[in-house]
Amino acid sequence: MTLATTPEHTAVADAIGQWSKKVSVITTVRAGEPGSDVTAEPWPALFRELAELGVFAAAVPEQKGGMDALFVDLAVMLEQTGHDLVPGPVAGTALSALLTSVSGAPNENALLAQLIAGEVGAAVATSVLAGAAAPGAVEAERGVLSASGELGLVAGYSPDVALLAPIDIAGGHRWVLLEPGTAGIESEPVEALDFSMELSRVRLDNVVIPAHDVLHVSDAFVRAAIIAVIAAQAAGVARWTLDTAVEYAKVREQFGAPIGSFQAVKHICAEMLCRSEQVGAAAWDLASAVDELTEADGPARTGAADQVEISAAVAAAAVSDMVVANAKDCIQILGGIGFTFEHDAHLYLRRALAWQAQLGSSERWHAAVAELNRRGVRRSLRIDLSGVESRRLQVRAQVEAIAAADDQRRALADALYLTPHWPAPFGLGADTTEQVLIDEELDRAGVRRPDLVIAGWAIPTIIEHGTEAQRERFVRQTLHGEIMWCQLFSEPGAGSDLAALRTKATKVDGGWTLQGQKVWTSHAHDADWAICLARTDSEVPKHKGITYFLVDMTSSGIETRPLREITGRAMFNEVFLDDVFVPDDCVVGEINNGWRLARTTLANERVAMGGSALGKEMEALLAQIDGGEKGTQREELTGTQREKLGELIAQAQLGQVLDLRSVLGSINGTDPGAASSVRKLIGVRHRQAVPEFAQQLHGVDGLAQSTASQDFLLNRCLSIAGGTTQILATAAAERLLGLPR
Repeated sequence: MTLATTPEHTAVADAIGQWSKKVSVITTVRAGEPGSDVTAEPWPALFRELAELGVFAAAVPEQKGGMDALFVDLAVMLEQTGHDLVPGPVAGTALSALLTSVSGAPNENALLAQLIAGEVGAAVATSVLAGAAAPGAVEAERGVLSASGELGLVAGYSPDVALLAPIDIAGGHRWVLLEPGTAGIESEPVEALDFSMELSRVRLDNVVIPAHDVLHVSDAFVRAAIIAVIAAQAAGVARWTLDTAVEYAKVREQFGAPIGSFQAVKHICAEMLCRSEQVGAAAWDLASAVDELTEADGPARTGAADQVEISAAVAAAAVSDMVVANAKDCIQILGGIGFTFEHDAHLYLRRALAWQAQLGSSERWHAAVAELNRRGVRRSLRIDLSGVESRRLQVRAQVEAIAAADDQRRALADALYLTPHWPAPFGLGADTTEQVLIDEELDRAGVRRPDLVIAGWAIPTIIEHGTEAQRERFVRQTLHGEIMWCQLFSEPGAGSDLAALRTKATKVDGGWTLQGQKVWTSHAHDADWAICLARTDSEVPKHKGITYFLVDMTSSGIETRPLREITGRAMFNEVFLDDVFVPDDCVVGEINNGWRLARTTLANERVAMGGSALGKEMEALLAQIDGGEKGTQREELTGTQREKLGELIAQAQLGQVLDLRSVLGSINGTDPGAASSVRKLIGVRHRQAVPEFAQQLHGVDGLAQSTASQDFLLNRCLSIAGGTTQILATAAAERLLGLPR
């Protein structure tokens, strides 16, 4: 996933990528290696060309000589510069131009034109992000400050670039942009870990700063914006490491086969994909939050500032951990060639390590997320509904009528609001934005849609592939709650490998007889009907001899036995089919074409399994910590526990963002399959980790049964049901990344 969400985004990113190849920016990076004899254009020369592509002017207001674009637009550009490892302080220069242009300081235009044109670069002193103190500033004379103190190591700084630095004024941090050659800036070159940027140890020694030169933007905003530009570039690095590893795995052969065909390699690449998606989601969300804050007015700015703060903390943690992990795994996949100085992989690892050093540990940021949550701050994601806003009052009136109905389910179904995304006459054929609008109004009125459970997967298959008689017979009654469904798919020998099923269907007069056994069937004991896969031709490849049946669960020959799970409950069943008759009018689609229909059902299942908000497990954990469980008091967490809580909240938030990105993809006509698969892999891990942490918080009281222990035990099924995590990881590597089978 790139940060691009529009064709314009894609076009500008492609233009930067083509420019990077044309001028060979990596050669300039190589020229910066210690003892290098490589000759190349220095980064200042590249900056002038990069400026022509609009990178430094992108987010600057038009009246100040910029392009008046959104911060998200800038982030898309920066992502590509990160992917290409463009050398020099690219992000710092773009950020300094933006901050100077919006600060309102009297001297804002002194450097702005040079920054926009790429004639002067700007480095950012980031040590305060990792917890260091800022240089102190005192009033030397009326209207003039004098600043002194250590700024530590500053990436991208040399005496001929500007310096964006924090100063401490009476215990509060403010930021200043110091011109190249400002008296009192002392710097000492240091050999850099990251060869793509110069590095200096910098201190201020009685640097004179007119008070009106202090940027008129808050410390919190500047810090978040710094993290935002780093995260945008980091998303590009995460993507490069993934792409490089995958492409190598496709062509490198060992033991007579491409290494990408080995499951161990596929799983590493699938994990890299998950990290890349999360870093991209974090970077995009933070850029979006910055735009929301910029557009907010009056009292709304306080809430928007909180949104930026929590988004920034989540993004910083993601960059600190995940980008380094991806770079390490890239080298692991590359093997010996990845360990050579000649390959570019170590350059990307060095850049990732540099960001990790600048941002500090993820534990600090996770603790910040936990503290923000304690204060009641949660990321609130939204979609632009301006295209359907004119329908809101009409929808609200219909929802209010539903809320007042005696039978809300029937009213929902008849108003087509139970399944608005389904095609007419069973739904509205609503697009994504209309669905969101309806959901908002249902939430506002306190109307909860009933869970269709298996019907939510079965009925769309009947609508798409069934006969008119089948649709008339089953759809409306199901929506009204008069028919409950179960799914007879899995068998003792056919779990993740569903096409290996052995239940046999034999043709008889007027229909078919089913013989076999199904297992792990939810609601088999109380369902009215079942969707069932059975083999109708054993002479063809296993995927081609399967037919899709609708089975009356009251039919003769069906025996249902409960299966007791590790929770002690019996939610699942095994079902024995002994010459069960199914009439011809209960065959869906063509004979021997059931596998294609099953894939429709399973695709619907995976979408339905996606979560929303922070998820029920996360909400239960937060309630437990707040003393919401009977007989408990508010949990007092240790520092380590707060960090873990923050990590879980951050993961939940990234899941929210991935869901939103999928929705936006649907709006833009993009196939959400990749995001959906990645979301399941990430989501299952998270939903299992949350109750495990909740159980640990009980300490010795964990000897007793609790909501946490029950959820912990129950959620072990999540990495098995709907395809095991390992099988899904393999499928993601093959289908999404193109690795060979």
